[in-house]
Amino acid sequence: MKELIGHISEKIHPQITSYRSVSGGDISSAYLLQTEASKYFLKVNSKPFALAMFHAEHKGLQAIEETKTIAVPYVHLVDSVGGKSFLLMDFVESKRPDSSDYQRLGTQLAKLHQCTNTDFGFSTDNFIGSLSQRNMPHKNWSKFYWTERILPQLQLALDNRLLAKNEIPREEKAVKLFDAVFGTVQPSLLHGDLWSGNYLIASGGTPYLIDPATYYGHSMVDIAMSRLFGGFGQSFYDAYHEIMPKTENYNEQIELYQLYYLLVHLNLFGRGYYEKVSAILRHFG
Repeated sequence: MKELIGHISEKIHPQITSYRSVSGGDISSAYLLQTEASKYFLKVNSKPFALAMFHAEHKGLQAIEETKTIAVPYVHLVDSVGGKSFLLMDFVESKRPDSSDYQRLGTQLAKLHQCTNTDFGFSTDNFIGSLSQRNMPHKNWSKFYWTERILPQLQLALDNRLLAKNEIPREEKAVKLFDAVFGTVQPSLLHGDLWSGNYLIASGGTPYLIDPATYYGHSMVDIAMSRLFGGFGQSFYDAYHEIMPKTENYNEQIELYQLYYLLVHLNLFGRGYYEKVSAILRHFG
């Protein structure tokens, strides 16, 4: 770490006076760095894909920041030294959310989702966890969701013998089901991986989004992910749906959008997620 800390001090100019390991990095190691005047959050990873992953994260944070709808930490530096890639951003002092915090988060996420685009996708590919995430532009949402999201994860699970060939739906059936359940969809700028570990409430009450997998897609994707591992506070959903009303096939959409994240977890963490994936895939039969 000494070489890395020295390199960062040279780049940002203020001398790093101390650093310590902190929680917050499932894929990467995480550190709190301090200077006399500031605190920084540092993520470090030595995997071959790490520099591309951090650049993609930076690009996603920039896209969200440019909407001026919801805060993100300011990124100071993305670089590599001594075989270690890193991302350096402002450290956000955070607190446990209360009902009013969830309300602000819901309102601001809805405003983010009102930021639209002509196509589904993003200007570059990025990552979901440590897995690559394709963002080739599409005009049709159902085709995008099948081609760029579900199919690559199904193929990876098949390659890793986590799914059998007869469990893989045919494209025609999948897209037909998606069309029926999703209906007409307008592209919304998404966080893309919105579980409870990927937002912060600053000590002053400001919501922050972190660790995005950003692209333009159906707003319900973020809502589905937020409900996958326990959900956020009810005031979050009430505030969100005041601006973005509930869709006609709300529960069915949540299930189909959770399929993507469950497939990702199946591919990252193994057979513990098989039963949930299999149960949803049976709807394609």
